[in-house]
Amino acid sequence: MPARRVIPCLDVRDGRVVKGVQFSGLRDAGDPVERAAAYAAQGADELVILDVSATPEGRGHAAETVAAVRAVLDIPLTTGGGVRTEDDAARLLEAGADKVAVNTAALRDPSLLGRLAARFGRQCVVLSLDAARVGDGWQAVVHSGTERTARDAVAWAREAADRGAGEILLTSWDRDGTRSGYDCPLMAAVSAAVEVPVIASGGADRAEHLAEALRAGADAVLIASILHDGDTTVRQLKEALAAAGLEVRR
Repeated sequence: MPARRVIPCLDVRDGRVVKGVQFSGLRDAGDPVERAAAYAAQGADELVILDVSATPEGRGHAAETVAAVRAVLDIPLTTGGGVRTEDDAARLLEAGADKVAVNTAALRDPSLLGRLAARFGRQCVVLSLDAARVGDGWQAVVHSGTERTARDAVAWAREAADRGAGEILLTSWDRDGTRSGYDCPLMAAVSAAVEVPVIASGGADRAEHLAEALRAGADAVLIASILHDGDTTVRQLKEALAAAGLEVRR
């Protein structure tokens, strides 16, 4: 198995990094360019930028933020939020993104994934899948968590991978911002259903949580609050994972 990745995430609104709980109650968490540069210096393997207000506000992603971050970054960059068409994705790739994440638009029109893969290559296409627990399973949620769908999250992940998604960014709505640990049963269910890499997101508080998600089948772990709040660094997390016997990138 390839070395696991540790990926900081910057949720951005109006040009600022924000963080909340279950996608709401957002608080300011700094400048995205400064954060990106700091996390890259700490040893981040990749970076994710999600424009959390683009879809609810019915606009495209703020490409200028992507360009500004790319100027200080020498690691792969994934960006999402407000991507509805191939041209939306092209603008973000031209601004400096390496991969583009789609959520609401892909669920509304699953053929979008195939069109993006055909034009840019599936290695550029990430399904951003937000999932909320319902009974013994999970449902996909869209519009930055404000709308629940009847779509089974695991089945949607499988279909999305078949249609052209080269990676899945899997966020537990229930755990987002709670720092109570990743939803490992969700992680295990999705990773078993697809053959593409899966990134675990939502709920990290300490290195043990990252290790649990990786052992549940994640290929990478996304982190935000624990970095933004200064509780730890990417390098410290990687060292702890290595000490726990998990192979991480150096």
